Amino acid sequence: MEKLDNKTWVVYLLKCANNSLYCGITNDMARRLRQHNGEIQGGAKYTRANSPCELVYQEKSEDRASASKREYEIKKMDKNTKLLLIKSV
Repeated sequence: MEKLDNKTWVVYLLKCANNSLYCGITNDMARRLRQHNGEIQGGAKYTRANSPCELVYQEKSEDRASASKREYEIKKMDKNTKLLLIKSV
């Protein structure tokens, strides 16, 4: 996993233990993944309930606004389209 500085925003997809996909944004991927897996405080209730979660996709964004916009686009995709996105890297 690439180390990012705190100014770099990332859109990511996690594969949860129940085989679902979770999309989010962060500027600290390592910390955010630990939160989602319940190792440290924070993270989404959904991912903590369906952990362990595995990082399966990430893409850099210019800033938080563009990361949020891309997150919205990905969340609107159906699961098959998201799987194709994951396979594209």
